[in-house]
Amino acid sequence: MLDIDDPKQNSDREPTLTSTPLNSTLSLQPHSQLAIISKHIEVLLHASETPLTAHMLKKHLSLSTQELQLALAILRERLSNGVLDLSETVSGYRLQISDSYSALVQCVFPQRQERLSQALLETLSVIAYKQPVTRSDIEQVRGVTLSSNILRQLFDKGWIMENGYKDTLGRPALLYTTAQFLDAFGLNRLDELPPMPDMTAIGAAS
Repeated sequence: MLDIDDPKQNSDREPTLTSTPLNSTLSLQPHSQLAIISKHIEVLLHASETPLTAHMLKKHLSLSTQELQLALAILRERLSNGVLDLSETVSGYRLQISDSYSALVQCVFPQRQERLSQALLETLSVIAYKQPVTRSDIEQVRGVTLSSNILRQLFDKGWIMENGYKDTLGRPALLYTTAQFLDAFGLNRLDELPPMPDMTAIGAAS
C-alpha cells in the first residue's frame, strides 16, 4: 500500500482506488490528486458499456459534486489533445470519437453508417418536436399515412414510447421520445434540439 508520508516511496506511482482515501489526499495535493481522479473516471468510462451518471461516479470514487466537476474539467482538457470527447447525455457521461473523425470512420467502416429512411426521419422529427403526439397527428403533419413498420422500427430502437392516451374518440396512444433517443443523438435535453427542419430538408439529407 502506498504511504504518502514515506519519502522512500515512488511519488510518481498512482494510488489505486483502494490504496488511499481520495477525500483525505485532496486536501494535501489538490491538483495532482484531481488529475489522478480524472484518470480513474476515464478508466471507468472506457470499461463501462453504458454511460455513467454523476451519482455513480461520485459514489464509487467518493467524490463531492465540486470534486467531480473539477476532475471532469481536467479530463476534458486532457482529451482535447486526443481523438476522444467526453460527452454528457441524459443517461450520463461517456467517451466517444470526436466528430472531426466521423468521415474517416464512415469511409473505412461504411457498414457502421446506418441510413435512416426519409419516412422514419420525418416521423421521428414530428414526435421529437411536437410530443406528445398521436399517430393521427403525425399523419396530419406529414400528409401521408403512417406505416406501422416505421413505428415498429422506432420502438425497436428504443427511441419512442407510449405514455398515456389522448382524451378523444378512440383514445389513441400518446407518443414521446425516450432517453435512448437523446443518447443516440448526443443530447442531454430536448431543448438542445436544433430548430425544427422542414420535411423537404430531411428528405434531402437522407
